[in-house]
Amino acid sequence: MIGKLVRLERIMNRNTGKTVIVPMDHGVTMGPIPGLIKIHETINKVAEGGANAIVEHNGMVLAGHRRHGRDIGLIVHLSASTSVAPDPNHKVIICSVEKAIKLGADAVSIHINIGAEDEPEMLRDFGMISEKCLEWGMPLLAMVYPRGKKVPNENDPEAVRLAARLAAELGAVAP
Repeated sequence: MIGKLVRLERIMNRNTGKTVIVPMDHGVTMGPIPGLIKIHETINKVAEGGANAIVEHNGMVLAGHRRHGRDIGLIVHLSASTSVAPDPNHKVIICSVEKAIKLGADAVSIHINIGAEDEPEMLRDFGMISEKCLEWGMPLLAMVYPRGKKVPNENDPEAVRLAARLAAELGAVAP
């Protein structure tokens, strides 16, 4: 799919195939934290610093993405929860692939917590988002973390291997 290849080139260094992606989606979880209050200023600094892409929620795209200066790839984050939720590990879908396309996204991302109580719903959502990404030629970044009652150590190499494999199995892979 040529569309996916074109979009990947916008979020990666074409010569090296490597990327630096700066997450700027923490406002939903943590509120107005320093660095994300005047988002357009931070985006410009990150772009000038040489990052290839940023991750942000759809509302922040409208608030200040790409106003001036060096261009930077845009990854729209599709899932969220807050730090005050009954279960902050339960991420829900709050934006669609189609809306991200309308916003000019070069890719989309989702957050999944395997081992969380609501893992089945998050996996279902992952599958549906992955299917839409395939349909539209949209790269998918999956932030899969081993978190929850059944995960004694989220840094355990086997837990991380499971998270990485799950992301690949459900469609978050390069073309």
